[in-house]
Amino acid sequence: MTTIDQIPPAAKAEVMIYQPYYHKDKHKILPYAISLYSQGHLEGQRRIEGGQGIPFVASWYVSKLPSELTRCRMQFDGQAELSYEITILNAEFIDYLIDVLKTFQAANSVDFPQGFYRKLLHCEESAS
Repeated sequence: MTTIDQIPPAAKAEVMIYQPYYHKDKHKILPYAISLYSQGHLEGQRRIEGGQGIPFVASWYVSKLPSELTRCRMQFDGQAELSYEITILNAEFIDYLIDVLKTFQAANSVDFPQGFYRKLLHCEESAS
């Protein structure tokens, strides 16, 4: 199993399919995010302010096109009752994986961004 810091970049052909979906500042890390996506799983720890992190395992169905949907399942702390699922566009999910990689580079921790958890837990912000 490849750890997050050993992920090789994805092939140029794969990257070119996804590139139009992202701002130029994400293009450098995109090949690694696609490669991470193609593994179909990720283990990390959800940061909790002022407390211990909660370990998670995320797994998802891998497909090749940015416009296809993927189903991601997350299980926290190894407990079945703490499992959540989300169906999301591949391009959007890979955008979250770009954030995961940026967080890893900056803080040496594997965690999804806040926006992903809001979507996963169905807490999307509503217009007020």
